[in-house]
Order: sequence, then C-alpha cells, then structure tokens
Amino acid sequence: MKKQELIHLHGLLAQVRDHYEENKGETVTHERYTDLGVKPTSIHKSKTDHKAAVFALADGITDELESEDAERVSAAAD
Repeated sequence: MKKQELIHLHGLLAQVRDHYEENKGETVTHERYTDLGVKPTSIHKSKTDHKAAVFALADGITDELESEDAERVSAAAD
C-alpha cells in the first residue's frame, strides 16, 4: 500500500472513531494510538508511522466494539 493510501485509510478510521464517540456521547481513550503521536494530518511522518497508527486505531475501535457487545447480551430467553 502506498503512503498516500495509508494516510487516507488513517483518516477514514479517525472519522469512524469520531462518529462512534459522537453516538456514544463520550470520548473513548485509545492509549496506544495516542502514544504514537501520529494523526491523519501528520503527512510528514513516515509510512511506517502511519501503518502503526492505523493498526493501533483499528485495534482500539474493535476492542471498544467488542466490549460494548459483551455488555448488551441479555440473560432472558424468549
């Protein structure tokens, strides 16, 4: 994947995170992503930096979605 494509993917994932946070009504912490200090607008960062950020952000989003699904399981049977 080219650097430009990776930056685009990074931006899309950031929008997914923002949309999720708006719907949930609170900020979700993505410590691993935040610690990297790479944002989609950081075009001066290397391709490797953006790749690490994409994986960290994707992992953070999926972890949050998985924990949300675990909370919604109903014990009642139909």
